[in-house]
Amino acid sequence: MSEVWVTLTKAQAGPPPWVVLLAALAAFGVVTWSTSWHLSRGLITMAHEGGHALMALLTRRKLQGIRLHSDTSGVTLTRGRPTGPGMILTAAAGYVTPSLLGLGGAWLTASGYVTILITLLVGLLFCMLLVIRNLFGVVSLLATGGAISAFTWYSAPGMDAVLAYLAVWFLLFGGVRPILELRRKRRRGHTPDSDADQLARLTFLPAGFWVLLFLLVAAGSLACGAYLLSPLSPGSG
Repeated sequence: MSEVWVTLTKAQAGPPPWVVLLAALAAFGVVTWSTSWHLSRGLITMAHEGGHALMALLTRRKLQGIRLHSDTSGVTLTRGRPTGPGMILTAAAGYVTPSLLGLGGAWLTASGYVTILITLLVGLLFCMLLVIRNLFGVVSLLATGGAISAFTWYSAPGMDAVLAYLAVWFLLFGGVRPILELRRKRRRGHTPDSDADQLARLTFLPAGFWVLLFLLVAAGSLACGAYLLSPLSPGSG
């Protein structure tokens, strides 16, 4: 166990600055290009629904399960009081979770704790697997966790850091786009049951306020994460 702990907590040197920049450009391209975004958006949905589930557990709501769908949507089912702080926090957690995960991952990656980050990601996927309630969700989580594990096991030394930078940049950029999509759909009246609209019914604050709050958290996380990951940052590498 002591050897495992040493391996997990051993800081690794960061990749060259051009690799960090290339990872950022690659993640930005995946998020902004419609085709690649449609194929990868399900990863952000996993983080989104995982945020709902975690907050439900933290607020002592009954977590009944998570469903991930092939159209990249998802739903987290909980049971408890239909109003109150627990329900509000659970509803508010989804859209901000990918960005906050990205920010936490940026700190770990910039500090050199790549192994801890990858282990946490695989561990979170395994925890979600325990509460998934549909076949597509099970296959998606197994495929994602298996791909990460296989890459880290068979890749050349130092490639773990590249994967970590790609994942973190993807979470940071990918956390912003769904909020912009939500804002656009709400203007067209296509999302009457969105998280923001549910929060508007639960609180005295309008749905637009919640969309703006989601966007501020995502943008702030992106800015802070980009600073941490920048080769010019004091803690980078």
